[in-house]
Amino acid sequence: MAVKQISVFIENKEGRIKKAIETLGNAGINIRALSVGDTSKYGILRLIVSDNEKSIEALEKDGFIVKETEVIVVSVSDEPNGLNSTLSILDDADINLEYIYAFVSSNPNEAIVAMKVEDTQSAIDVFEANNAKLLNNEDIEKI
Repeated sequence: MAVKQISVFIENKEGRIKKAIETLGNAGINIRALSVGDTSKYGILRLIVSDNEKSIEALEKDGFIVKETEVIVVSVSDEPNGLNSTLSILDDADINLEYIYAFVSSNPNEAIVAMKVEDTQSAIDVFEANNAKLLNNEDIEKI
């Protein structure tokens, strides 16, 4: 099961990330997870939010360029090599991991990671075959 994330393309200028976050807050959007990648000219703010449609509408209205993509959200054992064990599942199946970011879990024994992979369905299949705990939007709302 894949989760939709939004990616917001932001000029690398003072206050632009704050403006995007403010736009979401003013629209009543709850941010569940985020990651920021940057270059010298622009950044990409990746978000898992409570309402993608409403988020995209609000951000585009404020002049941001927004794209929706699928990521896989996996529960990982919160212990040494917990993440490595999960990543090994992808590596053993020759599935390329494009990027990854983590977010907080309410369960002290687990960490939550969002992963963008080259082949989403193959990754889901291999995770399910290895009994990995995949999360969907409803699971994320409970965190």
